Amino acid sequence: MKADVARLRSAVSSWVRTSPGTHIWLLIIGVTSLVVAAASQDLETFLLHRTSSNIHQLNKQPIESLLISGFWIENPSSFLLYAGLFELVHANVERWIGTLRWLFVVAVAHVAATLISQDIVMLAIQDHSLPRSMKHVVDIGVSYGLAAAAGVLTYRVPRPWRWGYAASLVAFFAVPLCTGGTYTDIGHAVSVAIGLACGRPLSYGLPTWDLTRAEEALRRRRRRRGRAKAAPGPPGSPGEPDAAFGEAEPPGSVRRTGAPGRPRSRRPRSTR
Repeated sequence: MKADVARLRSAVSSWVRTSPGTHIWLLIIGVTSLVVAAASQDLETFLLHRTSSNIHQLNKQPIESLLISGFWIENPSSFLLYAGLFELVHANVERWIGTLRWLFVVAVAHVAATLISQDIVMLAIQDHSLPRSMKHVVDIGVSYGLAAAAGVLTYRVPRPWRWGYAASLVAFFAVPLCTGGTYTDIGHAVSVAIGLACGRPLSYGLPTWDLTRAEEALRRRRRRRGRAKAAPGPPGSPGEPDAAFGEAEPPGSVRRTGAPGRPRSRRPRSTR
């Protein structure tokens, strides 16, 4: 038991060490989520608008708003969902292509998707398609970087499964965009496109997942379990078929030495 705990602790430590950016980012989001959850309604509204990368904040303090908006989520109850997605997507991409390359893709996607989507909002306001209040809309979150990392992850999936993953990813973000999507859906589409465009050159020469090895390991585990279930008990155990003859002895019965009948097997018991 202690050995299993030690192996688990070592595996978790190795996972965190090889994806530091993901876990530092996740830790900051956890802190800001606690702040939002503990704040009053007025303070929460102030914080979310103050840290947004909307048109008003981009005109007032562009660099600060672009940077800070990537460390907040609007609904703190979604933190566990984002934590799972970070481990599934961000951590795998960072471990695969390295922290600097991963950070480059995420940063470019976050900045580009924010600026393009807010530019479209500004054009819609000037065209009177959207109200002027949209300049102050809450625009925070980590989904743009997450979408870009998911795009990069496409190139780690081996063929032919890669095409199914890519099609599912594109459909997931394209369907909302084609059915009356918002500026956020536009940002997601831009982020996925950046991830797909950057993923190929940044991952060139890196190994993909070896799914055949995973399948073989799963088959070996199933075979071991099957052998363990089919292993016979000790020969001659009461109430069970005798290992030598396949005959059952009633519980409590005693075989007399030298009694007529076939001799007992001298086969040694298994130590497994």
